[in-house]
Amino acid sequence: MTLHRTFSPTRIACAAALLAIPAAPAFAVNRDMVQLQTQVQQLQDAVQHLQQSNDERMGVLRDLVQQSADSVNKMSLAVDALEKRMNTQNETANGKVEQVSGQVQTLNDSVDEVKARMNSLEKTLQAIQGQQQSINAALQNMVPGAGTPAGTTPGGPAETSPGGAAPIGGPGAASNVPSNTPFATQQGAPRLPAPAASNAPPIGDLYRQALADFMAAKYPLASSEFHQVIENYPDETLSGNAYFYLGEIDYRAGHFAEAVKNYDHVIEHFPANPKVPVSRLHKGSALLAMKDREGGIAEMRALIQRFPNSPEASQARTKLSGLGVSVSPRRPS
Repeated sequence: MTLHRTFSPTRIACAAALLAIPAAPAFAVNRDMVQLQTQVQQLQDAVQHLQQSNDERMGVLRDLVQQSADSVNKMSLAVDALEKRMNTQNETANGKVEQVSGQVQTLNDSVDEVKARMNSLEKTLQAIQGQQQSINAALQNMVPGAGTPAGTTPGGPAETSPGGAAPIGGPGAASNVPSNTPFATQQGAPRLPAPAASNAPPIGDLYRQALADFMAAKYPLASSEFHQVIENYPDETLSGNAYFYLGEIDYRAGHFAEAVKNYDHVIEHFPANPKVPVSRLHKGSALLAMKDREGGIAEMRALIQRFPNSPEASQARTKLSGLGVSVSPRRPS
């Protein structure tokens, strides 16, 4: 027997209500998700727009940095070119100053040589004058008295030497004297003191040869000749020059300590020598080469203070400027 169930309208309505209850929250959730997705999309668009804006600004900033770098590079090149030009001008100026200094040194050497020759001529002239005075005195002794016959002495006949020899002071007296005897000596005049015998050549000739060998870069030979000048004429002005050139030879050979000693000898023992300024300059350079910075700077400053208007003082100022040192020492505050 088959049973047939029948559904009443009430049951159908309840079932429909039960089915309709979950549908309302689902629609609300979908709406929130759509809004959230929309906000996320807007946020992504804003971020993308901000990123694009930042990229544009970074591009502009990168261009500005590149332009600044180009400007700095151009400025650096200009500064380098200016520095090279300044260095070239300084080297040219230093070369000219050194050339003038060398010419002045050569001129001083020539003046010293002329002075040495004049001193030699003066001594020779004095010796000639002395001999002339002796001859004049002898001639005055030979003049006979008034009214006295030649060949006789005042007051009597000519005296004869023992044994009947020719009369002393008579006409035949000079025949017994060698012909090469000076006239003043024959007549009994006092003999001049003879100069001390020396095998050394004149100082002018010796110094001139030494200087020529130095200029020809024959330093060993020039050193030996300058030592001969000092040994034979230790107190002459040219001996001070010889000490200077010995210092130059040692300096060029890299023997800075020996060079300083020779320069000191010029400075201390020949203070009036014209080589004193250049000796101080080269002594300062030698001390700097020996890593004695303080000593070299002090010597340069002493040169500038002692000879402010000399070419060597100008070179010393340039060297101090190159070392980044002031010309005068700073006073403690």
